[in-house]
Amino acid sequence: MNSIDTEVLELWPEIEWINDPDLRSKTARVWEMALEKSVLTPADLKRIPFTLLCGPDLKVTFMDHKRAVVHIARDSGNKMNEFFGNELPVNMDVLLSGAILADVGKLLEYVLDENGKATQGSYGKYLRHPFSGVSLAESCGIPPEVCHIIAAHAGEGDMVKRSTEAYIVHHADFMTFLPFKNRFG
Repeated sequence: MNSIDTEVLELWPEIEWINDPDLRSKTARVWEMALEKSVLTPADLKRIPFTLLCGPDLKVTFMDHKRAVVHIARDSGNKMNEFFGNELPVNMDVLLSGAILADVGKLLEYVLDENGKATQGSYGKYLRHPFSGVSLAESCGIPPEVCHIIAAHAGEGDMVKRSTEAYIVHHADFMTFLPFKNRFG
């Protein structure tokens, strides 16, 4: 088994939650490849806002949001397995890998302007992160059930039948995005 890059493990300690060593290694490799191809650094991911859709004053960083999604998805999957058991089993390794990889394509979608502010680059104007994320994941041997989560987690997934794991990641993502986008009061 390949060792996980220290930089990736510092960003994603949750990768260790994936029990299958092959899937854990491949999930980390996708992040390594994305960082190699991106202008963004791990430090940028801990600084830039998690979305470009909520205005310039958003203080929640990319990594704060992404890690929250993974934690919420994990807790939800565990509770669903506890309450529904074999009636609606959740594959936790697939769920965790998919949650960790859902927004990896943003590393190709975003660029930094002259002031270090994240903006959508020309690549991102043509290929949003669900598409580039699946491309990165497939190139690292990520299985189709995880690629499905990446593809279906955002609005693009509204046109397909989602797996249970994809529903969980989709809702964990949107419950931590929509309240920022549509602030009440």
